[in-house]
Amino acid sequence: MHLTPSGLSVPGTSRRTLLRGIGGAAALGAGVPLLSACGGSGSSATDSKTVSLGSNASDAVPKKAFAEIYADFAKKSGIKVDVNTKDHNTFQEQINSYLQGTPDDVFHWFAGYRMQFFAAKGLASPIDDVWKKIGGNFPEAMKKLSQGEDGKSYFVPLYTYPWALFYRKSVFKEKGYEVPTTWDQLIALCKQMKKDGLVPIAFGDKDAWPAMGTFDQINFRANGYDFHVELMAGKVAWTDAKVRKTFDLWTELLPYHQEGAVGRTWQDAAQTLVSKKAGMYLLGSFVGQQFTNKADLDDLDFFAFPEIDPAYGQDTVEAPTDGFMMSKSPKNKAGAVKLLEFLGTPEAEQIYLKADPNVVAASTKADTSSYTPLQKKAYDMISGAKSLTQFMDRDSRPDFTSTVMQPSLQKFIRDPKGIDSLLSSIERQKKTIFAS
Repeated sequence: MHLTPSGLSVPGTSRRTLLRGIGGAAALGAGVPLLSACGGSGSSATDSKTVSLGSNASDAVPKKAFAEIYADFAKKSGIKVDVNTKDHNTFQEQINSYLQGTPDDVFHWFAGYRMQFFAAKGLASPIDDVWKKIGGNFPEAMKKLSQGEDGKSYFVPLYTYPWALFYRKSVFKEKGYEVPTTWDQLIALCKQMKKDGLVPIAFGDKDAWPAMGTFDQINFRANGYDFHVELMAGKVAWTDAKVRKTFDLWTELLPYHQEGAVGRTWQDAAQTLVSKKAGMYLLGSFVGQQFTNKADLDDLDFFAFPEIDPAYGQDTVEAPTDGFMMSKSPKNKAGAVKLLEFLGTPEAEQIYLKADPNVVAASTKADTSSYTPLQKKAYDMISGAKSLTQFMDRDSRPDFTSTVMQPSLQKFIRDPKGIDSLLSSIERQKKTIFAS
């Protein structure tokens, strides 16, 4: 069992498998709506005292945590939450036909492009009235993350976590390393680590998603948040000079990545950081689960990806965020609004975090007293960000990222010299997919 970058533990399912399934959701149309509504206990959602909720939290830890949230809501409001839980992978595969059929009043989903896609198709209800009540609980970046392209709010965030460069404090202290804040300092540190016999940057891309995180960091540091978002949305050509600049920078950094990355899982790469054979590792904070010894975990720290262009500094943070949306025609809209208002409170987040310490609250008003030092630092990084991104497969069409970007980035890692023809190929395939 492992924690995926979506923040949920999924037994025996790879990230790539999930993405293939999600890809089918990006194109409206085919699929039998097997994910039926109101599947929790058979209660009718037309009852004003019952709200139906479609959940992808099929694993034991999140399932129990959410059950506790819904029980607390029922106790305070008198409204029961009838939960329709489906296997995480099945939920992703059938989300499109589910939302076009008779979906539950409220459903689990993700922020960013994934949310905007269904909002733009009219398959979700705007919840500006909810945000009038919960807005004060969240930073501006999280508010922006919850809006559709029309500027209306469609999403209530619950938890999140950052991507950053992780390292062992003891290794940095022993070697006299300083945390780099600029690109030149990062390259210099990598060179020194290599001289010292360390793998500068641990790397494993066997499941084809970790490389997307590396691209994201370099691209929004070099070209800014707005350019990155437009590129992910298909509005900028992959043959643009700024994209080539991103790959040129990555080519400079690539020699300091762990060799043989395409044949290595992220967990195996993490073990080289655990064993102090690698100096750094660019990944989400879920990397901490690989540090099973408390002393090792206490030695784990991280820093934001260094500045490349001073115009953009380090003001963007990649922070995948999970939460809730309201379907297009909820049977109990009043109850759904009350539930979403409750889900946007620090109290609801606190209930969840007690059960799942691998993530942090999306709210700036959540009680962080029980956080580990690593969680507190993650929370501060996210809440202090000017802009938040969601990870490439959430910020772009998932069918594009899974069928085009994943194999393309692996090809780049194997042969960075073929970048021009590769970018031309990506652009041709992008046009076809985004036109569908």
